[in-house]
Amino acid sequence: MLKQDSPLLACPVALAWAVLTATLLHADEPTEERVYRHTLRQVSHPEPILADHPEYVAKIEEVPEGRWEAPRLIDDESADLEVRCWRFSYNARGIIEMVNHLDGDKTAVVVVHPWGVDDGSGWVTPEPAGAAFQCTPRKNKLITKHLEEIVNPLLHRLRPTVRLVSFSLPGKEDPTRKRIYRSVRSIPTSLTRSQGEKELSQKLRSFDYTGSALPNEVTLKSSAEMVDYFKSIPGLDANEPYNKQGYWQLPTPVHRAIDVDLSDVVFYDGEGYEILKAFLKSQGVRHVLLAGYNTDMCVCLTTAGYDNLRQDFNVFLIGDGTIATFPGQSSPANATNAAVAFASLKIFITQEGWIRKKSP
Repeated sequence: MLKQDSPLLACPVALAWAVLTATLLHADEPTEERVYRHTLRQVSHPEPILADHPEYVAKIEEVPEGRWEAPRLIDDESADLEVRCWRFSYNARGIIEMVNHLDGDKTAVVVVHPWGVDDGSGWVTPEPAGAAFQCTPRKNKLITKHLEEIVNPLLHRLRPTVRLVSFSLPGKEDPTRKRIYRSVRSIPTSLTRSQGEKELSQKLRSFDYTGSALPNEVTLKSSAEMVDYFKSIPGLDANEPYNKQGYWQLPTPVHRAIDVDLSDVVFYDGEGYEILKAFLKSQGVRHVLLAGYNTDMCVCLTTAGYDNLRQDFNVFLIGDGTIATFPGQSSPANATNAAVAFASLKIFITQEGWIRKKSP
């Protein structure tokens, strides 16, 4: 296992070899088996689920089918984290809850797509009709508030305990972001970070964010008027002409509301899941606490999304540490509630207040 101060991290060749070695070792590693007794007990006085931050995610209401308590699934020998969680099962006819004990040294926090849009970094939503991140400047400001109130404090609280904190961003590692963020290949210094941040700011602030407006007139050539109408007046188009050419080639930063430590790792979507998986395995990671944006899209479907991670790791989605897209609504609460509930069919859900230091 590589510690965060390991000399291997300063050498890209050595790190690449370590990642490859870890992958090969884990590929041949025998898996121990045990029998898990799935005995369910009805919860008579259940705790509220996702009731702590109603402005971001609506509370999970009591289901008629019931709430069930299951035995502990994960009980690491050197556990120092207690994580209460739940899932929904139609087959079990209700919500299944349990408390797991995790070894923080085998745990990673992954924040999917905390893009630095409209955060003061210089990268902004194109006007008058462009779209990025939560698609409008007003909605992006809500993400800033969510990061400041929930995600960043949680990262500060967990960073001393977990093996690593990480983020996923679009594209591939480029020279500018390489100077700022640690990756699977290298780790920055305070000096390179300062140089990279100046370079990033210059690139982002020098771009012209003026795009085209929506058309005032639409030619309807079809007998099905809606076909031509929706082609001409899109609900969401984040490409040209509304986002000017070159917009998506700009280096996406981590949002400035997050205090990124030099030891935190950035994974890049364009480099694929296998690199992310190999790196986490090389660090001895077994468990992932997952947060980020957007719950119904990137948090499930991108490189660091749970559809990938749940194949190889024990994944806990932090239900109030994520926000779903919320078209046509002023609040993400109901949309996030629905996206988290859907995720609970595949993975366990926890919440910020349920991730605690384990009592001795």
